[in-house]
Amino acid sequence: MDSAAPTLDLDFVRAQFPAFAHPESADWAHFENAGGSYVPHHVISILQHFYTATKVQPYGPAGPAKAAGEAMDRGYALLPATLNCAADELSIGPSTTQNTFVAALAVRGMLNEGDQIVVTNQDHEANIGAWRRLADTGIDVVEWAVDPTTGLLDVADLEALICDRTRLVCVTHASNVAATINPVAEIAQLVHAAGALLAVDGVAFAPHGAVDVQALGCDMYFYSTYKTYGPHLGAMYVRAEVLDQITNQGHYFNGVYRNKRLTPAGPNHAEIAASAGIVDYYEDLYRHHQLGDHATLVERIAAVFDLFEHHETALMGPLMNYLGDADVSIIGDTSGDRSKRAPTISFAPDGVTPEAVVAHLANRGIGANHGDFYARRLIDAMGLAPQGVVRLSLVHYNTLDEVNRCIDALTEVL
Repeated sequence: MDSAAPTLDLDFVRAQFPAFAHPESADWAHFENAGGSYVPHHVISILQHFYTATKVQPYGPAGPAKAAGEAMDRGYALLPATLNCAADELSIGPSTTQNTFVAALAVRGMLNEGDQIVVTNQDHEANIGAWRRLADTGIDVVEWAVDPTTGLLDVADLEALICDRTRLVCVTHASNVAATINPVAEIAQLVHAAGALLAVDGVAFAPHGAVDVQALGCDMYFYSTYKTYGPHLGAMYVRAEVLDQITNQGHYFNGVYRNKRLTPAGPNHAEIAASAGIVDYYEDLYRHHQLGDHATLVERIAAVFDLFEHHETALMGPLMNYLGDADVSIIGDTSGDRSKRAPTISFAPDGVTPEAVVAHLANRGIGANHGDFYARRLIDAMGLAPQGVVRLSLVHYNTLDEVNRCIDALTEVL
């Protein structure tokens, strides 16, 4: 991270999001971004226009149908840059949970009875539930377990689990509760040396860092566009060579198209079109901040996320420092180093329930949440069930004033 990077123009950023001006949301500090982010006007305007002017069957010769197809094509063309993958390696489905379920069915056709899949107990259930179900079909599913004190994974433990029967390893890029960034590129080298594939859940990482599946070396990568400032969709990268081997889950006549092999249902026309607005937003930020003359869209998106990282570091520091001295147990890395963790901070309070903490925050105009956040196996492993944890999740449009308000409210209740 370059210390000389330009400062994020927060006034400009927040002006792009209608939620910050709307009377129902303007006074709230949104600290539950890991559950779903606000949406910029770029996305909203495309969605509104699609439903207003072109809500017909797309790709027909008539004007509205032709315009609808062109709007969808633009979404299909721009979204791959958010992963640095080829257009035919990206499948778009209704959610990451459903995408992973479809991928598991497709990959099962490549496997033989007795083959091994490694999953963790750190992940959101979306990235492990579907793979775990393959145990019912004769696949040996083994667990790469977290340290029950910290909630973190140790790569050495994975190395001990991998064997000559290992065909797939599934891991999160950053847990939606522990938030610590796992060394995906290192894991990929280990997995590929064993002749296996690597599937990565990037839902909790993608709002905070540029994703480059080529640099990571993974074979599958999943994230949710509704947590990266877009409509409610799931984006799924699968490496071309893997797509050519899996069992087609789409209509039989669509099996020749890589990006349709993992989409058994018809696409959400309007939201695919609106997903282009995510990239439009990044491009506006790039131009406004004069971040250089990068030739490719992938490079421009990466430059924007460098800007996000600087701002998120400034936000996360005071909150982590406060919690480090409070009567709480922070889940995951506790250093406050933004290069080690995403700015999603989960903690178990002492002497007060997570529910009571979140209720107090709500009374102070701060939106947060509590529970297991579908990472129930992690919460169970750490002995935090049934109450779970408090989760505070920041993104680049949050402000230092909001963080200070949150600290003041926490001081009152902890």
